[in-house]
Amino acid sequence: MHNLNLNLLRALAVLLETRNVSQSAERLHLTQSAMSRQLSQLRDYFDDPLLIREGNDYLLSARARLLSPRIQQILVAIDGLKDDEGFDPQACQRRFRFACTDYVAQLIFPEVLNMLQQKAPRVDIVYQLWQPQWLNQMAQLPLDFASTMTRSVPENIRSICMGQDRSVCLMRSQHPLVSEKAPDLKALLKYSFVHLNSGGDKDSFFDKALTDRKLKRRILFEVPFFSAAFQVVSQSDALLIVPEHIARNAGRYYDLSYCPLPIESPENHYHFCWHDIHDADPAHQWIRECIAAVIGESIYSPRGMQ
Repeated sequence: MHNLNLNLLRALAVLLETRNVSQSAERLHLTQSAMSRQLSQLRDYFDDPLLIREGNDYLLSARARLLSPRIQQILVAIDGLKDDEGFDPQACQRRFRFACTDYVAQLIFPEVLNMLQQKAPRVDIVYQLWQPQWLNQMAQLPLDFASTMTRSVPENIRSICMGQDRSVCLMRSQHPLVSEKAPDLKALLKYSFVHLNSGGDKDSFFDKALTDRKLKRRILFEVPFFSAAFQVVSQSDALLIVPEHIARNAGRYYDLSYCPLPIESPENHYHFCWHDIHDADPAHQWIRECIAAVIGESIYSPRGMQ
């Protein structure tokens, strides 16, 4: 095979995104056998397996991981050829991937979906749970946007700052420390902690402060989900270090209270991010501006405190 037509290029983009022949066939309105034939043609063209089976799943080959961002750029440029008359969100038929914490997914994401249903009804959104290491890998990931807490934004990542706050100590409303209002470090360390291991860096500053004082806390429970952490804290004496706007909003749904930390918390900065390879895409630009506006105006965002 000497030529790679546009249909095969789009098929490759979908295959690398889904890593699933059946899902790709459904997305492209093809039969599974037709999709398999296209994958075979692509493998011949690139002289590479592209998708490597492991159990019931497929993994991307090293060549496929390199191809993925380049193919996205090519398709964006091709789609841009027909955008001279302006972008029409009502006519846009695209799928975008958005990564964030379950806090954003539960409390803000429904507002985003409601807005898109009204303004761009043919746009599909796929949610993924955000992992901190992805910020330096966005060019290689099938990911369009991310909402995260970070002190610095890497090169080639564009972002909109969504506000800032500081961290506090979250506890159940009937916790013994509530009556102290501003407990000291010794008082906090009598209790175990819950640690959130997804999203941005929320509490490493606290562990560093403890190490400097030759102290250590006990981590009772480590989990990627805010909802699970809130439930544990509301039903036990465990403590949780979280940004203040999250602590405040958790109290709307759980029997929780919070107090200031006895050590200085650095400012938490919140960013809505995308990679530079998507920056000139008119559809991407329109969608990200709408999502950023919804997040910024939500009562559950850090700007809701200001």
